Amino acid sequence: MTLLKIKIYPDPVLHQKAERLTSFGPEEQKLFDDMIETMYREDGVGLAAPQVGISKRFFVACPTQKRGEEIVVVNPQILESKGRENGTEGCLSLPGIQGEVARAKRVRLRFETRHGEKKEAEVKDFFARVFQHEIDHLDGILLIDRVDFAQRQAILGQYQSL
Repeated sequence: MTLLKIKIYPDPVLHQKAERLTSFGPEEQKLFDDMIETMYREDGVGLAAPQVGISKRFFVACPTQKRGEEIVVVNPQILESKGRENGTEGCLSLPGIQGEVARAKRVRLRFETRHGEKKEAEVKDFFARVFQHEIDHLDGILLIDRVDFAQRQAILGQYQSL
């Protein structure tokens, strides 16, 4: 396995809308595995392709942080969202920073698996938060884009001092 380098804000790839992934061959399978290992190394619960410099629409996630329970989500599309709650989030591309973000409590989504199989699933609570955060990365949206102006200024000030 190869550990990948995490792109750190303000790297331009983090603000680009990622393109659909259309190939599911050996190269992509290795990349998925490398991203899973990188996510664990960085003590994350999710990692989107743009965060490792690849502008493609996929992410890996394991909200339980238990090996073997990882999921690879390719070309996700949110079909429906329900409820609303605020929660604290961090981001591997903004190390040491946390912000309070409003997210849907439940989301229903359509996606492809690591082998290109089409699926639909509903996730809720923390899983829904993780999936929405990672889908934001695929759309070029960062944690700091989801907080209010005062919180954004405080986060950016704190980030620059780190």
